Amino acid sequence: MDSDITARLIEINRTFYTQFGESFSATRHRIQPGVRRILDRLNGDEPLLDLGCGNGELARELAKRSHHGPYLGVDFSLPLLQDAESQPDGFAARFVQADLTEISAVSGQLSVKEGWSVVTAFAVLHHIPSTELRLNILRTIHQLLNKDGLFIHSNWQFLNSEKLKERIQPWESAEVSGSAVDVGDCLLDWRSGGNGLRYVHHFNEDELKELATATDFQVIDVFYSDGETGNLGLYEVWQPI
Repeated sequence: MDSDITARLIEINRTFYTQFGESFSATRHRIQPGVRRILDRLNGDEPLLDLGCGNGELARELAKRSHHGPYLGVDFSLPLLQDAESQPDGFAARFVQADLTEISAVSGQLSVKEGWSVVTAFAVLHHIPSTELRLNILRTIHQLLNKDGLFIHSNWQFLNSEKLKERIQPWESAEVSGSAVDVGDCLLDWRSGGNGLRYVHHFNEDELKELATATDFQVIDVFYSDGETGNLGLYEVWQPI
């Protein structure tokens, strides 16, 4: 993908999550079933890095479960991070503002001495345009994990819903040529608190497996969850090779 197009897609999402951060946060005050399934696997003492932490709902759920490992949440949206700062007493959550598309430049701020046991990226990678940027992020995650660590992520399967497919907008509405984007790239509208646009990529299992192989991860679990049909989220658990 051309670097100018990549920058434009990043800017679309940066604008969206700044302008609509408050209304978006209002729709994200529950944990998805797939995330609960993942959390049920944890011991409760793992150091956990939450990439794209949003409004901190995962941290609140960890607090409810008496998680006592270190937690660091990372997001670029100030409106969402302001909501994230409101956490239950006694839960040692920290938050950092950082753009994941530039994660390699700030990785030193995100590292811990012996590496993270768990890195999560729920509903995050599908907002990252271009294979090059995705590989850079995944290589950095590999470096941040300890040797037995797990990278756990979910990706929106919006094409599995006829209702969601109706929200796909023509690229011209964002002044982008449809021929310049990658296969699987889509532009979806937002209708709460005003009209907005978001860039989203629809991943399939084969595409994710290629990314894992290219960044020295092995895929150890794959499952679908969420939504009325139970297949609107593609969850994968990776481990460094």
